[in-house]
Amino acid sequence: MIWSLALHSLRHRPLRTTLTAAGIAIAVGSMVVFLSLGEGLRQAFADELSGVGAEIQISSGPFEASGFGSVPELPLSTIDDIKRVGEPLGVIDVIPLVLYLRGGFTPDSSFAFQGLPADIDIAGVYPGYEIVAGRGITPEDANRNVAVVGVQAAERSNLEIGDPLRLSPDATFEIIGLADATGGLLSNGILVPLESLQVAIDSPDRVSFLVVDIDDPSRADEVADALGEAFPELGVQTAGDVLAVIERGIRITDVVRLGISAIALIVGAIAVANTVLMSVFERTREFGVVRAVGARPRFLFGVVLAESVLLSIVGGLVGVLLGFAGAWIVNIVSADLIGLDVAAITMRLILFSLAVALAMGLLSGLAPSARAARIQIAHAVSQGN
Repeated sequence: MIWSLALHSLRHRPLRTTLTAAGIAIAVGSMVVFLSLGEGLRQAFADELSGVGAEIQISSGPFEASGFGSVPELPLSTIDDIKRVGEPLGVIDVIPLVLYLRGGFTPDSSFAFQGLPADIDIAGVYPGYEIVAGRGITPEDANRNVAVVGVQAAERSNLEIGDPLRLSPDATFEIIGLADATGGLLSNGILVPLESLQVAIDSPDRVSFLVVDIDDPSRADEVADALGEAFPELGVQTAGDVLAVIERGIRITDVVRLGISAIALIVGAIAVANTVLMSVFERTREFGVVRAVGARPRFLFGVVLAESVLLSIVGGLVGVLLGFAGAWIVNIVSADLIGLDVAAITMRLILFSLAVALAMGLLSGLAPSARAARIQIAHAVSQGN
């Protein structure tokens, strides 16, 4: 009976009910979109790291401090030391890599250059690597300014084979092929010979990372620990370690996004409280009559609280649908700009959003419900005369 009375009251004021539910839906929908970015980034990074074949990665220091530095800092001489210590541990190969991010004013003019030795098997670093047009880099290209562009980067920036690709005023690379690989990391990057990139950025004896291949991938943690003890000044991490660092960063952004969403949720909660409280004031005489015929205060408390909860549930459900639409639009834009889906709506996120909407309804309805329960029969009836 309580729920039917609450529903009847909301239907009796359709415009106010619709506007309030719309406010809740927008608040919940914005929260869903904001938090879906965290879920999407987690999945995207996991997919990207799964597309890198090397089991261990070494940097000049902790990954979180040097992982995305623009200037290579790891001496090439470290390779021989790693091979010497790592050979008894099952280290098969140590591959130097230079990562250079060239920023631009727009996404289609920003590129991630990756320098690798011209004589290595690229598929060993990027599983599923294949040339889809033109040709790949060969040992003869070791000191030439040539580049193989990922298919998504080429599509995003309208690049074709034979086009010049400018890295700096003094260095321009000619595109000789288009490539794709599992996971998408290479598909969004520019692959160039290591030596050519080092010369172009004036770091002839430095690299960004060393990727270590071992004979038994199941021993990656054990080998990484041993190398970390042998070279305490270096950052030695497995793919899982890198993902853990990224996860910590995403959690920080989750808190920021949730804080921004909380502002919209608070506004929505105030709207619910205001709507239900106005309804209580308008029905003071009605509630007095209900009390006069025998209704207890807790009955009125339940009716008003049910109105608040119904508003929040409906707004929450519509908000989740709006969140789906918002995430879909975000992914369309991100796929066009960077070739990745950065928003993902999971069942955990849906349940969390609905729980927040329900909690918002309960909390915002407490004050109006308490007001209705305190209405005195004599005072309520006298207001109608």
